[in-house]
Amino acid sequence: MAKSKTSFVCQHCGATYPKWTGKCENCGEWNSLVEQAVESGKSAVARAGSSGRVLSAQTMNDIAADDQVTRLATGFGDLDTVLGGGVLPGGVLLLAGQPGIGKSTLLLQMAAHIAESQPVLYASGEESASQVKLRATRLGADTSAALEFVASTSADDIAATIRASKHKLVIIDSIQTLSLADITSAPGTVSQITNSSNVIIRAAKESGAAVILVGHVTKEGSIAGPKVLEHLVDVVLQFEGDRYGGFKVVRAIKNRYGATSEAAIFEMVESGLELVKNPSAALLAERQDADGSVVLATLEGNRPILVEIQALVNTTNFGYPKRTASGFDLNRLNVLLAVLERRTKLQLSDKDVYINVVGGLKLGDPAADLAVCMAVASASAGRRLGEGAVVFGEVGLGGEVRSVPAVDKRVAEAKKLGFSHAIAPKQPRGGSKDFIKSVSDLRQALIDHLKQS
Repeated sequence: MAKSKTSFVCQHCGATYPKWTGKCENCGEWNSLVEQAVESGKSAVARAGSSGRVLSAQTMNDIAADDQVTRLATGFGDLDTVLGGGVLPGGVLLLAGQPGIGKSTLLLQMAAHIAESQPVLYASGEESASQVKLRATRLGADTSAALEFVASTSADDIAATIRASKHKLVIIDSIQTLSLADITSAPGTVSQITNSSNVIIRAAKESGAAVILVGHVTKEGSIAGPKVLEHLVDVVLQFEGDRYGGFKVVRAIKNRYGATSEAAIFEMVESGLELVKNPSAALLAERQDADGSVVLATLEGNRPILVEIQALVNTTNFGYPKRTASGFDLNRLNVLLAVLERRTKLQLSDKDVYINVVGGLKLGDPAADLAVCMAVASASAGRRLGEGAVVFGEVGLGGEVRSVPAVDKRVAEAKKLGFSHAIAPKQPRGGSKDFIKSVSDLRQALIDHLKQS
């Protein structure tokens, strides 16, 4: 009996090897190769060589624009904005986030809202019907007759159901649990995820149903499985935040139907996820005016938010000082500490430095640089900012404070919450000059605005 041929496929990048090796030479991942059976017989390339047909092309003027498509409202206004106006029929969305952050809760609330006017199918490969029923009862999503449920891990069966039914929205939780009968590898492998996604996407395009796929994430925070999964779908949503509390943010990292600059901010309550109407007020409600505390005017998407940056500086008990950052990039913190030591003569080489962004938010805004520097300097020197000040600005390696976008939005949010002035880079134009106390470099900012406690 002839021995079946096998190859080893990297589960991170999809590269194929004839034998097992500890490290993938293509992407550098360790222990990511899995043995899979090789398709026997005539290759797909050879079969496709003589089976094509000539396509009929048309000009852009001949293509009819479909302006009458009605998007499905999710029940969360900010989430509709992130999606570009709602869920588009025939579109495929991928929602990814860490375990326990609330992906299934959010999708079940969306399904219940859409089921008030359209038929919805919720397909789960991870939970049984009784488990989903418990969550639906807690969320009040168990009363709609248009919300149907199936428990299956077969991509073939789910695709056939999408084609045969009249559901306008299909939610699949999750794509990593699905498998095709013709593929021998285990669920979650590169081949199963890629081919199952293709089958589901083709069924969605043929039937006109919108499909939302739930995706797992790795310990590094990236979406599990091959990168091609993100290319196959129309929209990729990232669900971020602290699963044990604080705010949770949904942002689009890919969107064929809208912008990727919007964000929806949620808070988990007993009845499910709720939109946070005024996150700035909630984040500053318990703030104490002390050294090491600075209010930053940042942006989440296009929305301005005021958030508290806390710093704690303490003499180290070990030979190597510790730097810890929660909600802020640790590598960026190390750069800013080096700038502080070099440009302001602040001695931090023997100090432990801790940074915390209140509320569980993760900052990627360069305008947070100046606020972090001033918070560290405030905690180190025992001085604090004057009352009513917000801070924003990017800090360069020379200690200069650089301009940032959307200054008017940041200033308007600060004024709305009663702040009296902003410490920010110089503004060449605009109507905010009377509100902004401009600074040109980091040393000047610390000398002029840190007061004795």
